[in-house]
Amino acid sequence: MSVVTQPSTRPAGGFRVTRSRRNVAWTWAAAVIVIVVLALFPYIVYSGTTAILVQAFIVLTMASMWNLLAGYAGLVSVGQQAFVGLGAYFVLILAINGLSPFAGLPVAAIGSGVVALPLWWLVSRLRSGYFAIATWVLAATIMLIIERFSSIGGGTGMPLPGFTGMDPTLLTAYTYWAALAVTVLTLVVIYLLLRGRVLTAIRDDEVAARSSGARVGLARMLVFLVAGAGCGAAGGVLAISQLQVQPSAVFSVQWTAEMAFATIIGGLGTIEGPIIGTAVYMVLQQTLQSYNAWYLIILGLVAMAVALFARRGLWGLVDSRLNLRLFPVGYWLRLNGDHLDGLTPPGRAGKASRLASRAARPRQPAGPDAPVAARDNKT
Repeated sequence: MSVVTQPSTRPAGGFRVTRSRRNVAWTWAAAVIVIVVLALFPYIVYSGTTAILVQAFIVLTMASMWNLLAGYAGLVSVGQQAFVGLGAYFVLILAINGLSPFAGLPVAAIGSGVVALPLWWLVSRLRSGYFAIATWVLAATIMLIIERFSSIGGGTGMPLPGFTGMDPTLLTAYTYWAALAVTVLTLVVIYLLLRGRVLTAIRDDEVAARSSGARVGLARMLVFLVAGAGCGAAGGVLAISQLQVQPSAVFSVQWTAEMAFATIIGGLGTIEGPIIGTAVYMVLQQTLQSYNAWYLIILGLVAMAVALFARRGLWGLVDSRLNLRLFPVGYWLRLNGDHLDGLTPPGRAGKASRLASRAARPRQPAGPDAPVAARDNKT
């Protein structure tokens, strides 16, 4: 009687876990250059261009927050305009009391995040369509409550104080820099959050994430609070850019529609997706806004086309062909220089798969102590 030792399934070469198969130092260098160039725009372009870019930064911030909710935490919200409006009103209230609206932006972000905590308690047990409808109802309820206060304009709103006597060109530049700073900070926070494995695991398979010990409920609450704070900061920038706060404008569901459109067009569940989607949205808006109803019809057709023929979004098409990640937040396996998952080059995918299956196949001894099946196969 012989004892057969259970063979190890670990390949001799071993696996190596990496975030990206490319050195991403050039990505950060390019990002710094882009930020510096964008910061210089008020000196080299007209104020009309910077006003358009301010709107783009606002949409990008909101789309990134919505992507964090829907793309990673699985929370499809239709009520993020609640935090946009709250951020705008936080800035307005502080400006009424003598604080600079620009200094009120951090307070708007923090205040919106704090308000998100009790709202999360109300909707935390809901999922899919029920969660979406509940967030929409909460947004409408908050707007109705704010309209009851005549001291902040009631239902008609009021102009944003604090800019009397300021040069319009200088105000436009300050607004642009504030919007740029909020957007950059938003992307950095999202990148730091996604460098962990919990949100990515929840995005890929919630059941598997729970069985692996991930605290899904706590992670979702954190995402909801961060998304509320980010949308609140965007709402504060919106109030400064429009120089007026009106409930029907800042609490409009149009903001959530723009977030979702930019995210879906660019690519849900990626940091790069909202950036690409916002660029596409702004180009379409500036090109087609004079066509009235046709503008909305074309936006709808574009969204339908992407949903049908490019379900991973435009960035998904780029990633599948070039294996490119500007923000490497996932994990990939390497075996002897080949990827087993993630950024496997298209021409080497088959080779990597064969190597993986061959390496993971148990090795049976062929000597006299081998199992009967192994000896029969050898003979």
